[in-house]
Amino acid sequence: MNKHLNFWVGLFVIISSCSPKISTSISKSYAAMDYREDILVFGLEDAVPEGAEQLGTVKVGDTGFSTDCNFEVAIEKAKLEARKVGGNAIKIIKHDTPSAFGSSCHRITANILKIDNIQDYQAKAPIPNDSLFGATYALLHVYRTGGAGALISFDLHLGDTVICRVSNNSKATVKIDKDGLNTLWARTETKTELPIDIQFGKEYYIRCHLVMGAFVGRPRLEIVDNQIGKNEFQAVAQKKKKK
Repeated sequence: MNKHLNFWVGLFVIISSCSPKISTSISKSYAAMDYREDILVFGLEDAVPEGAEQLGTVKVGDTGFSTDCNFEVAIEKAKLEARKVGGNAIKIIKHDTPSAFGSSCHRITANILKIDNIQDYQAKAPIPNDSLFGATYALLHVYRTGGAGALISFDLHLGDTVICRVSNNSKATVKIDKDGLNTLWARTETKTELPIDIQFGKEYYIRCHLVMGAFVGRPRLEIVDNQIGKNEFQAVAQKKKKK
């Protein structure tokens, strides 16, 4: 009996330690939000509507053993805490990206907000992917947070053209005046390709990593959701400002 109990207790401890560390400081609460209601996310550089009521603060951090701790997970954890106290929005006030010699997690601090008539605000809010409506070019926002291979940089190509150099904790915005289906690619010890269908008037967020390889690692390229990409991109910019 004790052996079984010890097994389940140990399993619970292991699972708990793999999840991000969450702490909250709540000054006011309302009835909990329904899980089907969306929680609006304001990034580091986004303005909060006038009259927004702050209910408290949530911090999503690293236990030291956390593994499932990318930015999307951190945001969902913060949203859950907001729902519990009746908040319908969060405002990110601090975002620490992964580092090669520190935490491998995205760590955020966010204010929990309650905004009256939030549906009206959502209807007026610009859609990130349509912010260049009518333009005869597209924008590629390329970024790389900290992580493996901190000393390894690589060139990012669009077709036959090098569009930027990708280093650890770096970002670049590139104007593209050629639309249609093309390929983003990069090479270190191996070549990685990412098909992309570029449309004028659109913005694209390209998340870059270096993953383990036989010698120096290999690039990994991802097109990410614009809202997620925008917040990660802003966090890299904030980190550079501190230097």
